[in-house]
Amino acid sequence: MKKILLLVLLILFIACKDNQKTEKSVHSLKNYTIEQFMDNEAVGGGSFSFDNSNLLVSSNRSGIYNVYTVPVKGGEMTAITSSDSTSIFAESYFPNDNRMLMSADGNGDEIDHLFVRELDGTIKDITPDKGAKSNFYGWSDDDKYLYYGSNKRNPQFFDVYKLSVEDYSSKMIYQNNDGLNFNGISNDENYFALSKTINTNDNDLFLYDVKTKEMIKINDNQSGNSAQDFSVDSSAFYYTTDDGSEFSYLMSYDINSKEKKKVLEKSWDIMGSGFTSKGTYMVVYVNEDGKNAIEVLDTKTMKPIQLPDFGNKSITSVGFSDDEKWMRMYVGGSNTPSDLYTYNFETKEQYKLTDVLNDEINPEDLVTAKVIRYKSFDGTEIPAIYYLPHQASETNKVPAMVWVHGGPGGQTRQGFSSLIQYMVNHGYAVLAVNNRGSSGYGKTFYKMDDKNHGEKDLQDCVEGKNWLAEQPEIDGSKIGIIGGSYGGYMTMAALTYTPEEFAVGVNLFGVTNWMRTLKSIPPYWESFREALYLELGDPFSADSVRLKRISPLFHTDKVTKPLIVLQGSKDPRVLQVESDEIVEGVRKNGVPVEYVLFEDEGHGFVKKENQIEAYTKILNFLDVYLKKEKEPIDGEIPVKEIEATP
Repeated sequence: MKKILLLVLLILFIACKDNQKTEKSVHSLKNYTIEQFMDNEAVGGGSFSFDNSNLLVSSNRSGIYNVYTVPVKGGEMTAITSSDSTSIFAESYFPNDNRMLMSADGNGDEIDHLFVRELDGTIKDITPDKGAKSNFYGWSDDDKYLYYGSNKRNPQFFDVYKLSVEDYSSKMIYQNNDGLNFNGISNDENYFALSKTINTNDNDLFLYDVKTKEMIKINDNQSGNSAQDFSVDSSAFYYTTDDGSEFSYLMSYDINSKEKKKVLEKSWDIMGSGFTSKGTYMVVYVNEDGKNAIEVLDTKTMKPIQLPDFGNKSITSVGFSDDEKWMRMYVGGSNTPSDLYTYNFETKEQYKLTDVLNDEINPEDLVTAKVIRYKSFDGTEIPAIYYLPHQASETNKVPAMVWVHGGPGGQTRQGFSSLIQYMVNHGYAVLAVNNRGSSGYGKTFYKMDDKNHGEKDLQDCVEGKNWLAEQPEIDGSKIGIIGGSYGGYMTMAALTYTPEEFAVGVNLFGVTNWMRTLKSIPPYWESFREALYLELGDPFSADSVRLKRISPLFHTDKVTKPLIVLQGSKDPRVLQVESDEIVEGVRKNGVPVEYVLFEDEGHGFVKKENQIEAYTKILNFLDVYLKKEKEPIDGEIPVKEIEATP
């Protein structure tokens, strides 16, 4: 299978500040509106057209994500779609013509369909089955077919289909009866890479031989394994494993001899690897202390080729044209959103295709991420990413927020966040905590929160608050907590179980009733459900006692600090009722509560209009209850529901 090297990582939460003090005086620092921050453009993807003339990308320049083309040497973007409601994302150009493959769900319900934009401009849904979710897997070696997964036969499992690019007819080539996850197919179509989830870290990895019907288990021991790619000639299979190690390393498996060899090992997780179409290069992604480190290896020598130098910015993602003459790159950092570049290997020329930072924003006013570490209550070292406002000093102490990522098992990474930069620009320090249970710091650290949720991981967040309070530029009496999804749960756990530690809480679509959430897992998560139960607890067993104990919904009487809750009504992961009920419960205490509900969003807000509304509400809330520089509307406690719909 021609692997589409689009390891585009949707990095939702990042931040920090450089070691060196900015020489800018506080008086020269400009404060920007949320409209100015949201006028930054987010661009993703980057599939080359068959003649290497254009790239197919996704952009939110219109306010929501639509599909665009842009010349490989730079120029104006051309809009391919013009949706004003549902976000549409670029998947790939067709291999031999200018047809385009795109995907879209129903306003955040995660029921994705695949669409083709025909040469005459018409758009066709090629996976129209109602209620079924479809995922693009890649192109066949002969360019005549595309592979995709669909749960139309069984809502719990994804079967693999092969679809003709000529007439869009499809046939099932792998029926998933065992809850396995499809991870790739060899170019000769004789081997499928499949995995079975054991727990949230470990899984078994298999190769299925189509001819012999043999299922070959790759890993010898229980470990974390991930399929990466097949060699171009289908003779070898590449995968990462943490067998016998804290971090994942790259292995090869010779399909004929069954010999295994270690290919590459780093001091951090190798999180992704794949070959270019002709096999000339291997791209390797390393999760280096919460930051992408990318190497492009010459497969003949296995030595890194020299990549363009972007100074203090980093290359965060790369992709290649089928003929390997062109490479596209995303380049950015914690203080700047990523721009899209192309590079021609023959001419050695480099082109900048986008300029996504709003030209009204002076980059010097933004803050660069700084990685720090602190000791938690039991001596465990906790990594975190720190943003300190330029205007902060010992004589001008600022309030701060502890930021908690999603998951469980997520990681706050070093990348650009408009919301964090907006908060920091307006005088709030942010400490993005990677509490125990976060990925990227070794499997022992990753497993440390198993069935400790809302307990030891919460204490890590409290110790993050204590670290902040010790910093000379921070007002220790004005520290709040913010997070989305699992981070939203941690916000509510903090306000519930450590009610005097944080001054305010910002809960973005957070879990508040673990029993309901774990019972209402979407059917297409079936292969992962048991692993979640092993980590968090089985709601249908005696674990339900503990799950109720750590669910904030049942302990709202303990909440004493102001709270704002934000939720999308289409969210299939954290249902709206979670936020409805926590707001109702906390309001009974007479505690200031604001509720912002978006009727057209899912698990995370993707429409600019809604992001502007949400982030404005968050900052105003913090200005009133943390900085205490503003009065509530009409001088009264805002105990009311705010429905924000476009």
